[in-house]
Amino acid sequence: MKRGVLLSLLLVFVLSVTSYAQKSPVDETDMAIKGIPRKGQRVSVQLDSKRVEDSWKKKLDAEFGSKVKSDKGIYTMDGVVIEAIAKTPVRVISKVDAVPTGTTIWWSIDLGNAYLSKDATPVQWKSAEGYLKDFARMLYREDLAIQVSEAEKGLMSSQNNHNAVIAKGDAIKKDIEKNKAKKAEIQQQLAQNAAELLQYNNMVDMNLKEQEAARADIVNMRVALEAVKERMNKIE
Repeated sequence: MKRGVLLSLLLVFVLSVTSYAQKSPVDETDMAIKGIPRKGQRVSVQLDSKRVEDSWKKKLDAEFGSKVKSDKGIYTMDGVVIEAIAKTPVRVISKVDAVPTGTTIWWSIDLGNAYLSKDATPVQWKSAEGYLKDFARMLYREDLAIQVSEAEKGLMSSQNNHNAVIAKGDAIKKDIEKNKAKKAEIQQQLAQNAAELLQYNNMVDMNLKEQEAARADIVNMRVALEAVKERMNKIE
């Protein structure tokens, strides 16, 4: 991984962590469910809506099982007990929506004698607020854990790349040393070749002198032969 890419990844990670410093606000808001307006409670989280809804559904299924009914994105639970909010069975209607700032989770809780409301049921309201905030914090922690894992993978990739670059540099240095050694060897061979050439040239000069001496011997031998022939001719 190139240095610039790693820095960009870390920058995104830092900015994401900074954004999580914001609290998850919970407010009271009405929502029309199948044409019927209902008072409810809503928490906002700055995360992808599909991921939030999947996590919310898993949480509801894990806590209430078969009592969770889903119809076109609306979750209904009858006769469920949410210990953190009320000790008696309640009826819950919930909906997850994507918004420009992230995702909202809304729910309306029928406590039996009243609907969850900041004014009418302040104790239950506070408990429900804590329930939603705990869920939002869990989502943020999970998301941060994923980003930490990705950043660690990016760091590992960068370290491996750094090690590979160092190894490549070491290999180049070794090649340079080999090249120098080969150059020295070639220069030594050239010096030896020059010495051999000089020796061969000297041998050629000596051979020319030997050839000259051999020709002189031939001339002398011919003169001696002629002298012998002449003496033979003079015998009577």
